[in-house]
Amino acid sequence: MGLADVLLHALHCLPDLEALVMVQSAVGNGSISFDFLYDKCQGRRNGLARSVLDLVIPRADSVLEVIANVHFARAGLRVRRHVHISGVGEVDFLVEECLVVETDGSTHFEPKSIKRDQRRNNQSIIGGYLVLRYYYEDVVHRPEVMVTEIQAVLLLWKRSGRGRPDMRHL
Repeated sequence: MGLADVLLHALHCLPDLEALVMVQSAVGNGSISFDFLYDKCQGRRNGLARSVLDLVIPRADSVLEVIANVHFARAGLRVRRHVHISGVGEVDFLVEECLVVETDGSTHFEPKSIKRDQRRNNQSIIGGYLVLRYYYEDVVHRPEVMVTEIQAVLLLWKRSGRGRPDMRHL
């Protein structure tokens, strides 16, 4: 059985997140074409498979991003991915235009990475954004806690009546 057969079988038989991780990995590393898979999933009986394919992120930096994105969408959060913020660089997610959410894998535990990430957090906050960081365990094993925390921060932000502050006076 070839890779295409395995992925098509996964799309039809596995839970959506498990199938998504397999497809995202194969598409992301160039082992198979997204368009090929999508073409193979036409017709009424393939609606669920296409709904999983619709969750694939063409340029994901990690599978954690893909899984987090699914949880954010299911929670009804308004999210932009791979947003460039001046003085910070590219962030994984900008939620509701005020909250930076980063999903960090094991490479972020190296001392240089920790320092870089803390500096990016500082610059994000100086720029008027809130920041939350989540790790593998959070995204994969505790997604409901992650989403609840994000919603709680957004609620506090909205209740405070603050929009993104005008930082031009600094």
